[in-house]
Amino acid sequence: MQPAKRLEQIPAYLFAELNSKREQLGLQGVDIINLALGDPDKPTPPQILQAMHQAIDDPSTHNYPPYQGTEEFRQAAVNWMERRFGVTGLNPHTEIISSIGSKEAIHNTFLAFVEAGDYALIPDPGYPVYRTASIFAGGQPYTMPLKAENNFLPDLNIIPEEIARQSKLLWINYPNNPTGAIASLEFLGELVDFCRQYNILLCHDHAYSEMAYDGYKPPSVLQVPGAKDVAIEFHSLSKSYNMMGWRIGFVVGNATGIQGLRQVKSNVDSGVFKAIQKAAIAAFSTSDGELSILMSAYQKRRDIIVKGLQSLGWPIAPPQATLYVWAPVPPRYSSQEFVSLLLDKCGIMVPPGVGYGACGEGFFRIALTIPDERMDEAIQRMRDAGIRYS
Repeated sequence: MQPAKRLEQIPAYLFAELNSKREQLGLQGVDIINLALGDPDKPTPPQILQAMHQAIDDPSTHNYPPYQGTEEFRQAAVNWMERRFGVTGLNPHTEIISSIGSKEAIHNTFLAFVEAGDYALIPDPGYPVYRTASIFAGGQPYTMPLKAENNFLPDLNIIPEEIARQSKLLWINYPNNPTGAIASLEFLGELVDFCRQYNILLCHDHAYSEMAYDGYKPPSVLQVPGAKDVAIEFHSLSKSYNMMGWRIGFVVGNATGIQGLRQVKSNVDSGVFKAIQKAAIAAFSTSDGELSILMSAYQKRRDIIVKGLQSLGWPIAPPQATLYVWAPVPPRYSSQEFVSLLLDKCGIMVPPGVGYGACGEGFFRIALTIPDERMDEAIQRMRDAGIRYS
């Protein structure tokens, strides 16, 4: 039995590999502090759970859901976009579709628009699915380096014109995983202009739109005038409302982009369970006050990690958004060597920056998804082991 040759181009999924290593060490009795996964440990808010309980008891939720999402869910998402970002005029019938979180929608977008020989412009470092989905679709990923000296924003001026003309998609993700970087509305406007010039579908993975600190509010690309001509935006309730395992989100924007996604989705997967869509509608009604309580908890963890690393010599500043701290490895190590050192000497698990692309070399990522006391313990273990930046 011979697997498809395309699988030879696909490495093991980074987090599946990390989970396997963690389980092996756990069986050996090692107390692992897992700072690898962006899997929030906070429970789903009670009003969302209550809505789910009620919806499960309603027999009308037990049949097949519409592929594009129920009309009630789509309208609620449109209303949320207007309330949160001031984006008006979205058509709930043609410019929005529900998704099983973000991952499947990202993958399906490649299937809808990328053919053999086409390029997809993807960030490096970036979410690994951008690269693998491009390969599955038969396209060629062309990486846009995200460098610290450019605030981890892609430099559009260095993309060769012949590559731009052969590109179907351009992917961005701000607030950014893994770097925690943010993008201004002005820069999003530059991306819209670039994609309009080259007839590229701009895809904004906005999974961390609500994970922000110090009063910062990340913008939507659809706030840019005319963005809907070329852009779609991917939203997930996983991080914002602690609904990771519920697998619910939506994609909104350009009608051609949504139609392509809908055509693929209706042939390869199904709609989201109606009861979960009702729970998501309850999530959309979460007040700013309730959300700020959750964000304050993650901001406190961010400060524990940043101040702890600074006390060990790390030259880092606190990120304004996401669930992550993106930190440089000490100069004498590669990212793989340093994360192995942390695991061997301290029992701390973090992913190497190179796991997110070649330009991630020299960094590692810390997820703010474990209790405060375990984060304090991680810093203390590093101190006890004599691990410092310089």
